[in-house]
Amino acid sequence: YLAPIISIKVVEGLDQAIAHINHYSSHHTDAILTSNHMHAQRFLREVDSASVMVNASTRFADGFEFGLGAEIGISTDKFHARGPVGIEGLTSLKYVVLGDGEVRN
Repeated sequence: YLAPIISIKVVEGLDQAIAHINHYSSHHTDAILTSNHMHAQRFLREVDSASVMVNASTRFADGFEFGLGAEIGISTDKFHARGPVGIEGLTSLKYVVLGDGEVRN
């Protein structure tokens, strides 16, 4: 935990990559490294995670980095609001990060 370790799965192509991520991922943050714009757009559209990144470090998945202020908690699920519910309570957010190889120290 918190070690500089990366989890990698070699797959046959984009279809298999998206299927693997949507089945096994925590759905918190997932990323793709690609120079293919069409693959990047499809990955952003079809991967069901709270933060989806193209050519950027997954370490950018942080409330402060997203401009939300201090992070007080993290959800890996699409949880439902309690009490009276307006339109915001019926939606969930998906953060998209587009990069060019940036990393966060």
